[in-house]
Amino acid sequence: MNQSNLDRMMTVPKFVGEGKIEYGEKEIPSPGPGQLLIAVKANALCGSDRWQFQHGTEIVPGHEAAGIVAQAGPGTKTPIGAQGVVFLMGYCGSCRNCVSDLSNLCLNKRADYGFSHDGGYAPYITVNENVFFETDPSLPLTEATMLLDIMGTGGHAIKRGQKVIPVIQSSVVAGAGPIGLGVAAMMKLLLGDIPVLVTDYNEYRLNLAAKLGAIPVDLSRESLTDVTRSSGLDGFDLAVDTSGKTEARHIMLKSLRKPGALVCVGHGEALNLKVSEDLIATERTVLGSEYFRYEDLQANHELIKEHLDYLRPIITHRYSLGELQKAYEIFFKGNTGKVIIEQ
Repeated sequence: MNQSNLDRMMTVPKFVGEGKIEYGEKEIPSPGPGQLLIAVKANALCGSDRWQFQHGTEIVPGHEAAGIVAQAGPGTKTPIGAQGVVFLMGYCGSCRNCVSDLSNLCLNKRADYGFSHDGGYAPYITVNENVFFETDPSLPLTEATMLLDIMGTGGHAIKRGQKVIPVIQSSVVAGAGPIGLGVAAMMKLLLGDIPVLVTDYNEYRLNLAAKLGAIPVDLSRESLTDVTRSSGLDGFDLAVDTSGKTEARHIMLKSLRKPGALVCVGHGEALNLKVSEDLIATERTVLGSEYFRYEDLQANHELIKEHLDYLRPIITHRYSLGELQKAYEIFFKGNTGKVIIEQ
């Protein structure tokens, strides 16, 4: 498709602040050298969008995008018509972290799509070719968004834990939001049929966790300690916090076996440690986990093709771009899994 065949203007949402979304027009961008023009077909809502929704932004948000290559700039190899997903971080590919396959920790990032550059709520976006991952045409683009924050971020957190606890026989997740559901699902896919407990106060999301084979822990009426014991467990090898809450992190840390690993995925509050008691005497480990590596997409692509029916329940709501306001209001009320905007 040539640029001349496209309308020059596109309708985009404008996040004006105070939880309000309006609409305006922008010119469809042209891809430069090494860039692709993506016709966005799906983008998933994320809790990380909350600041933009509440405070406004000049950037078009959306950092979990899937779409089709509409035009390719000079020096690119991706064919027009290819479908795929967009990796959030515009990694450079040449810094010491990138050459060590740590693209999520690039030292010279060129973009954070949806934050520094227009993202997936625009009908068309330009991205550097190296962040586009081509997916099989048999994988619907709405479901392909799960390769990003759901499978990518979830799987990376588990692999971080495996660096210190190679054999994981039981696990617990704090928070049954979309990331927590992704972590729970990836535990089942990567670690096998081990016990996975998921804690939250939201009954709707805990029911989703149960559909994925996890053991739900409703903290409004039961404690993690009691459910752990009733499940025949004496603790966990791996705990993953997706809530970002200090209290949840402390509960997760105390629930670990000796040794054990706590992986922090959710941004937010603090973790206060008594080093002798919490780390030295127990040989427990606390790790951070930032997004995931671009290189992880290939293995996760094979997983989603094999286990698509299992993963599908994580997506609970689908809306059009014109319903973005409604989608965010429902999403932030909490009774959803992953919410997708389809174009």
